[in-house]
Amino acid sequence: MADLSLDFQFKSSIHKVWEALTDSDILAQWVMENNFKPIVGYKCQFHNEAIDLVVDSEVLVVDKPHKLSYTWVGGPIDTIVTWTLKQEGETTYLHLDHSGFEQKGQAFNGAKYGWASMVDELKKVLDEA
Repeated sequence: MADLSLDFQFKSSIHKVWEALTDSDILAQWVMENNFKPIVGYKCQFHNEAIDLVVDSEVLVVDKPHKLSYTWVGGPIDTIVTWTLKQEGETTYLHLDHSGFEQKGQAFNGAKYGWASMVDELKKVLDEA
């Protein structure tokens, strides 16, 4: 098994970052179109028609504004995404654990690149808000 672990920081409040992780409209701006709701047990989908990708998710943990976890199942991967947030002063620290990859192969590397790219978009969304 291989787990992806990434850290990010933002000059935005923890509540603003939490909203960007849990509000369907804001998620669509930096991840993919979706019908996400931060409710434990809620089943939803993320989809990108341009690359014909559908990701099935089920919300596992909602601990506002500190922790959010959901399944991320699409194509060959059946994984879990967990976001952990912590605010210190003016900075919010965001930690991503994306766990359950069988190995450090194409899916793992694609997720690593994909999340880094999407979080760049998140930074833009937070700066504009």
